Amino acid sequence: MADRSPTTTKAWSRHRGPLAHVLRLVVVAYLFFLVAWPVYLVGQNAFGNGFEDLRSILTDPDIVHALHLSVEIAVIAVVVNTVFGVGVSILLVRYRFPGKRLLNALLDLPLSVSPIVVGLSLVLVYGGRSGWLGPTLESAGLQIIFAEPGMVMATVFVALPLVIREVVPVLEEIGDEQEQAARSLGADAPQTFRRITLPAIKWGITYGVVLSLARSLGEFGAVKVVSGNVLGLTRTATLVVEEKYLNFDKGGAYATAFLLALVAVAAIVVVSVLRPKEADR
Repeated sequence: MADRSPTTTKAWSRHRGPLAHVLRLVVVAYLFFLVAWPVYLVGQNAFGNGFEDLRSILTDPDIVHALHLSVEIAVIAVVVNTVFGVGVSILLVRYRFPGKRLLNALLDLPLSVSPIVVGLSLVLVYGGRSGWLGPTLESAGLQIIFAEPGMVMATVFVALPLVIREVVPVLEEIGDEQEQAARSLGADAPQTFRRITLPAIKWGITYGVVLSLARSLGEFGAVKVVSGNVLGLTRTATLVVEEKYLNFDKGGAYATAFLLALVAVAAIVVVSVLRPKEADR
């Protein structure tokens, strides 16, 4: 196909100009009213009484425990999903095997299934009374449902695809020529991964980790089903937000929600600032 002439390009740019400005305005307005403004209002209401609401939740032992528990579960879920996600991404991109398309479809299941359904499914399998595996595990001293292991499993499930869907496109884009060259020079699989593959996909992994962290910190439905919402034991920060809002302690609810949003937004901002410009090309 012949290249556009300068005259044609200028004319096309002129006709595109107004439409591009309108579309840009629509996108900005959409994001403002759907994302930016509601999040801003949460922060504004969190400081409606100055720092009193924040001081109140940070001096409450039960809420501090809930915050610590949320962070602990999120970190475990992120580590599990990162290791699993990188391995599955390499499997999907670098290898051919029967059932590959089915596996690829199943990985998107957590995005399409309601978290409530996820929680109920885990109860059916690991419930201590009538679950398939629950009674056996509890008789061996391992409680899953209404305990931290079940909360970790639920969080891992809902955040499962996020690292994979960030790493797979990067692996497809870089190809495997450098990996093949390294193997031809005598590098084994761990050396090839450490020196060739990992540096090439590090920003995909980083963004996947950030998205997984934000999703894990904000998980509510599945965790509520499997946790039992026991104060001081299995109540997470998101459950604190619900409890305080339903009990008309809106200041405490907004303050807790602000802390959760602050961590997620801060992680995204830090990654965006540190990411080199070359990675966006």
